[in-house]
Amino acid sequence: MTAHTQLHWTENGEARSALWRMDAGAVMPKTVVLADDRLTADSAYRLACAGTGLLWRSDFQNARQLLQAMARRIDQPKKTCAKKASGDAAQAPVPGAAFHAHRLAQSQRNRVLSAILIELDGDYGTALRRAPDVRQACVQAFGSAQGEASVISLRSLQGAVGAFEWRKNGVEVPGMGEALRIYPHYGVFSPVRGEYVDLVAHAPLPEALKAQSVAFDVGVGTGVLSAVLARRGVAQVVGSDLSERAVACARDNLQRLGLQNQVDLVQTHLFPPGRAALVVCNPPWLPARPVGLLDQAVYDEGSQMLKGFLAGLRDHLCEGGEGWLILSDLAEHLGLRNREALLRWMAEAGLVVLGRLDAKPVHAKAQDSTDPLHAARSAEVTSLWRLGAAG
Repeated sequence: MTAHTQLHWTENGEARSALWRMDAGAVMPKTVVLADDRLTADSAYRLACAGTGLLWRSDFQNARQLLQAMARRIDQPKKTCAKKASGDAAQAPVPGAAFHAHRLAQSQRNRVLSAILIELDGDYGTALRRAPDVRQACVQAFGSAQGEASVISLRSLQGAVGAFEWRKNGVEVPGMGEALRIYPHYGVFSPVRGEYVDLVAHAPLPEALKAQSVAFDVGVGTGVLSAVLARRGVAQVVGSDLSERAVACARDNLQRLGLQNQVDLVQTHLFPPGRAALVVCNPPWLPARPVGLLDQAVYDEGSQMLKGFLAGLRDHLCEGGEGWLILSDLAEHLGLRNREALLRWMAEAGLVVLGRLDAKPVHAKAQDSTDPLHAARSAEVTSLWRLGAAG
């Protein structure tokens, strides 16, 4: 959070300011105007495209409807002018071009739709007509307001409310033939891609666990993989994560599942201290720059976490131990990384591939032919790479 950044505007001839409450990476508007029910969707869209923030001063539900109308304007099909290329004028495809164009479009979309702003008072309340009570959701997402007024985009506020519902109701993911109910916290990625959990639930456990029943879960997130390993009989699991939110989320989930005595949690970068018979890591799958909290679970700029895991794995395996790398090949289909580079990093780290288990994704985007990245998503395979120390 940019905890000490103030947003400034003028209202009734007076200078006003409040805390800018947004995730890291969000762009604070340089210009803010007051907006109400008289503002048309076309005018709101033009102002938002120009980078102007719209501080809402009218009915809350009408702000939601305005946001939906702006989204329709962004998402309507664009007219394109096709250029015919031939001979020397034809250009070779740029690796990752479709992905980068998609991310740019999504970034622009998010910026425009984040233009509608809501002011919250010192306890996260709002005076807008027909506004829901968002105080509990905001406390869970951002901590105590400490009596300070703040401004947040309507979209981010909706995200906090959605995360509150996820945390209250939980989500079921497959594990050992019995669903695990996991409760994601705000800013911690929900384990909605069940195929990777299923791979960990059914991969053959290394023989070394019989002599030293210790496993590391690097990048613990919600704690779902730690829970699966504990339920598979691993006596001691140590989950690590650099994110304070993730460690708190994992602790909550493991307590709910009654596994808190079987799993220790450490806030650290990559590996906890010591060695283990099994080290599991599910790093972000796409080598691109994250711009928000949830992005950090999807994007790994320069494949830094992936490379760091591979480079340090050998030094954290006990004799006969295995490292399980859970990784989608979506980056390969998008032209962002190639299989040769992945295998080279493994070899340079003194690792050998002991085996691999594959699973096809079952999420909706893999079947959506209208998705801009459908060709890559439909070919995607998620793999559990069983790695050992080279002799």
